[in-house]
Amino acid sequence: MDMGRESRWEKDAMTVEIVFALVTAVALAAAVFAVALSLTLVFGISGSVRKGVLVGGALLGATAGVGRLVRVLLRFDEQHRMGR
Repeated sequence: MDMGRESRWEKDAMTVEIVFALVTAVALAAAVFAVALSLTLVFGISGSVRKGVLVGGALLGATAGVGRLVRVLLRFDEQHRMGR
């Protein structure tokens, strides 16, 4: 086995971690947007305020999702470098 190459197990672990990061990031983004949507429905917000709340919810959701994605992948990279 080449010391400079990754084994099949390591490649599979990376693939699983990437999929996990993507799925949890999308779930978190959807949950944040769902909160914004539910606020508009519960309080009966309409018009431009509703649009603003939904756009804000989408932006917060996207930010939370990207943050989750980066955090999970950096944690995996750190553990991978430490040999865990």
